[in-house]
Amino acid sequence: MQAATMDPAEEPPSLLWGMDPVFSAFARLYIKDILQMTESIQVPGIYFYNFHPIYKVDVLGTVVYKREREKFFCYGVDDGTGVINCLCWKNDLLKEAADPDKSAGKDSDGGQGGFNPAAELKKLKRAQQSRCRLEIGELLRVRGPVKTSRQQREIMASTFYKVNDPVMAVQIAWMMEVPQLYRQCYDKPLQLQPDASSDSAISPLGKATNIIKDFLKQRSVTRFRPYDVQELLEPLISNQRQAASADQEPVAGPSACQQLRQLLKETLQLLQDEGVVYRKVRSQDEVYNVTVQDKDLFIAVKDIITVDSKIEKYAEKGCHILHILTAVRHRYSLNVSKAVLELVLKSLECNSDIVSTRDNYYTVF
Repeated sequence: MQAATMDPAEEPPSLLWGMDPVFSAFARLYIKDILQMTESIQVPGIYFYNFHPIYKVDVLGTVVYKREREKFFCYGVDDGTGVINCLCWKNDLLKEAADPDKSAGKDSDGGQGGFNPAAELKKLKRAQQSRCRLEIGELLRVRGPVKTSRQQREIMASTFYKVNDPVMAVQIAWMMEVPQLYRQCYDKPLQLQPDASSDSAISPLGKATNIIKDFLKQRSVTRFRPYDVQELLEPLISNQRQAASADQEPVAGPSACQQLRQLLKETLQLLQDEGVVYRKVRSQDEVYNVTVQDKDLFIAVKDIITVDSKIEKYAEKGCHILHILTAVRHRYSLNVSKAVLELVLKSLECNSDIVSTRDNYYTVF
């Protein structure tokens, strides 16, 4: 299977990605295709296979190499089409020191006195540990988002476990199911772009949002005021009024200027909700900062994670996103939203400045 080679100009707008059911699912792709997927130019960490937006995958393969660190395992997984590195973070259970002789004694006592909850719990913990600690040649299943770290494609495992498959029943079922998914879904490009006849499928607000996003990206804008982008939306209002006048008799209503100001207000609010822009200082001078261009914000977030990760409370798991958000609001700006912070954290992680230890926890290398 060959991954799609996409011209950046052909990339579907991010507002339409949710129309593809693959976007919200763990895509069962061959590792070769995961390694060859094209990364989005709109949102780092999102990839495309035949125009399908993908950010999390489901892989089954054989462990061909392993590296163990204090907080995580690195497993090289081979499914027959390629090898990908899987970063699998240890849970608290794996970090506990186990004493086999002591455990065995407890188990035997439980056998003499009937059901022993402590002994059964010990057995369960050992079984869980054995499912997460793999050796070369064993079968591993990994699910999680795809990341590019140091120019290397890898999977940040949200779930991983050893698969016991003595008669290869799991592997055979997998090999029969995945080709069907390719034929029925992945190899059929989903046309997310509406054609000219269905241009009205996108609301004026959606069109306005795309126009301003494109402007901010093409011009590498760091800060702007509403009147700097207002004229960009004027064609939308004039086209809308022309279409309305052609369909019906003119009636009293908001003027073009009022409609333009309302559309601009709603668009800027939507951009703030998405974290694309924010107002660092609330004042009469309505200035918006573009999140991805705010270098001072990036430096502030990275410094907070670097310093606070050394505190004993956060040394093991890293800093939770809500802790980082509180610290950023205290030290940098009260107006930084969670959506803005998530965009900054994603960019920092993409650049290998930080790493997520688990969902919503971050630390430095």
